[in-house]
Amino acid sequence: MPQVRRPKSYMARAQDMSPRWHVMDASEQPLGRMAVRIARILQGKHRAMYTPHVLTGDFVVVVNSAKTKVTGNKMRSKLYERHTGHPGGIRTATMEQVMGRDSTRVVVVAVKGMLPHTTLGDQMLKRLHVYAGPDHPHQAQVNAGTGKAKVSEEAKPE
Repeated sequence: MPQVRRPKSYMARAQDMSPRWHVMDASEQPLGRMAVRIARILQGKHRAMYTPHVLTGDFVVVVNSAKTKVTGNKMRSKLYERHTGHPGGIRTATMEQVMGRDSTRVVVVAVKGMLPHTTLGDQMLKRLHVYAGPDHPHQAQVNAGTGKAKVSEEAKPE
């Protein structure tokens, strides 16, 4: 009986990937729903060439994290815990206190919980950039990824 050659499954390789940059505005968006969309982009699940064991995701820039909305009573009831590393060093803060100190931390923690808890998940999280205000320093990368880079008047060829 002759053997039938079956087509191999496609596996993406890291050198084949060219990550893009996405900008998301967090103002007036529910935190959880926004975090789900960000986690999918960081993992690369929005691409046809998604491979679970390869970093196939893109970069995400989140602006206006201070204007993120949460539903219900989460601002007063949701707790964030951290440990100082010393005995008895557990520190607890409500979401309201954390948002007052550093609103970017709330978004990062929400997205981190939705990523794989492995070294690959750590690499994905490094591609997340969160800013409290509307400005970010990644405009050149965003423009380069979409082909919208502008040429200044001095740099144009004659």
